[in-house]
Formats: sequence, C-alpha cells, structure tokens
Amino acid sequence: MDALIIYFVITLVVICIIATVYALMYNKFNEISIRIDEAEANIDNILRSKYDALNRAISIIKGNVEIDDEIFEEIVKLRSRKISNFALDRKLVEASNEFFKLKEQYKDLYDSSDELKKISKLIKSSDEKLVTLKEYFNSNVSKYNKLVKSFPTNVVALISKYNEKLFFDRKDMSDEDHNDFKL
Repeated sequence: MDALIIYFVITLVVICIIATVYALMYNKFNEISIRIDEAEANIDNILRSKYDALNRAISIIKGNVEIDDEIFEEIVKLRSRKISNFALDRKLVEASNEFFKLKEQYKDLYDSSDELKKISKLIKSSDEKLVTLKEYFNSNVSKYNKLVKSFPTNVVALISKYNEKLFFDRKDMSDEDHNDFKL
C-alpha cells in the first residue's frame, strides 16, 4: 500500500512539474506574440499617419504648382486598394522620396508653406520611428521563431499550433526561395 501511495505522489509531482514547465513556455510564446502584435499596431498607426501626411501634401502641391506629370501616382492608387503594411511601407518610401525631390525642386513653395514644413518633419519623424519599430518587431519575431524551432518549446508550439512568423520585410528564412531577399 505504501508503494502505491509513493508511486501516486511521484506521478502527481511529475505531472505538476510538466504542467508548470508547459505553462511557463506557453506564457513565453504569448508574451512575445503580444510584443509582436503591439509593434505591428504601432507600425500600422505610423504608416497611416505618414500616408495621411503625404495625401495632404498632394493637395497643397497641386494647388500651388503647375505640374504636368501625376505626382505621388502610387499614393493616389492606394486610396482604392487594400495592401499589407509591408507593401504600404514600400509605397510610402517611394512617395517620401518623391516628396523630398519635389521639396528640392520647388524650394520657394516649401519655404513659404508651414503645412509642408510640418509634413516634412512628420515624414522624417515617422521614418525614424519606423526603423526602430521594425527592428523591435523583427527582433521579437526572431525570438519567437527560435522558440518554435528549439526543444522543448517546439513541443509546446506543436501542441498549441504555433507556426513560424515572417519578418516585417516578409523574408522567410526557412525556405529555399532566395528571391525574397531582393530589394
């Protein structure tokens, strides 16, 4: 009878240890997932702010300068499309570059417009924040993916159906497709 009680107690202790370890690993996945989601939400807000600023710049520039070519052509097309944050980021980088080229080309307009000065500062500030947030996002995705791949957390990932996540630039480090590394 004493042996049966000892066996039961040992089994119970082992089950409690396994459950505790599982809960700790599961919580680690959730903690990193929350960080990733928060970073993505912040990136989304900054991209929207940058997009709105560039849209305001379009109307100011068109209202004050005669330009034959369509300016910010990609931004205008985005108004009716739904795209990922990554694709939006790439389009906004192109539009920002165009904005700063126009700024150099039409210095008088930019010097006389407080609104364009504010937009310029907002774009620069947004770009700085985006760099930091992308690094933070990718750092946490890297930690998450290490948990998914390494033992014993890969067991928790398998049970909880956690899969690897892509980095912000959509590069997949685990596949053989090297074309996703092109800029």
